[in-house]
Amino acid sequence: MPFLDHLEELRWRILWSVIAVFLGALLGFVIVHKLGVMQILIDPIVEHLPEGKLLMLSPTDGFFVTLKLGLVVGLILVFPILVYQVWSFLSPALEPQEKKVIVPSLYFGLLLFAAGVAMAYFIALPVTIPFLLGFQTEFLAANLEVNRYMGFVTKLLIGFGVVFELPVVIMILSALGLVTPTFLRDKRRHAIVLITILASFLSPGDVITVTVLMMVPLIFLYEVSILLSQVIYRRREANRIQPPAEPPPGAVEVGG
Repeated sequence: MPFLDHLEELRWRILWSVIAVFLGALLGFVIVHKLGVMQILIDPIVEHLPEGKLLMLSPTDGFFVTLKLGLVVGLILVFPILVYQVWSFLSPALEPQEKKVIVPSLYFGLLLFAAGVAMAYFIALPVTIPFLLGFQTEFLAANLEVNRYMGFVTKLLIGFGVVFELPVVIMILSALGLVTPTFLRDKRRHAIVLITILASFLSPGDVITVTVLMMVPLIFLYEVSILLSQVIYRRREANRIQPPAEPPPGAVEVGG
């Protein structure tokens, strides 16, 4: 395809992505407003609130919190569409064996993201909230403001979901031949340091407990990624040394 045609296709891919994000944000706003998403996010802390409600410091807080949550929900809903647009643009440049690995990896990534969000909601939040609210209780009352609490929760949930994508990233890099199992094993110590930094950066409020809860599954996922990379590497090597099914043109048969 000529270069200008690539640019034209890229323009349309970006346009469809923007439209998808806009429609997803509208749908997300309706979902947050009608289906009680805010109540789901408040449930982990509701027993620590004086009246079971968060504080609103401005008349516009309710609307803008709903708008922000709607945007987040909309992005999550349309994320498969965004991935499809990127995939459609890049896939013609990939080899068939690379596509066989990358496509299942993308579906696997959706499951891992959901697992990360579930771990954050059902494990990290119930541990983190009482831990944080347990300090200086004789001097401080838990009057929590809605914007700051929702920012804390959404960052935690999305952070866990994103970091759980580590095996998918390594599988794709292995399929493209950019990393090998030997490289991953040799760089294990460096990876643990980077995981620690990443977990500290993504942990809301730099909470040590959340950082540890994020580090442990990440290190486990890194070890799993090495095994997956080993499987992909062996398949790449097998395809590379496999003899052709038919003799090349002009070859002379043995005994012929």
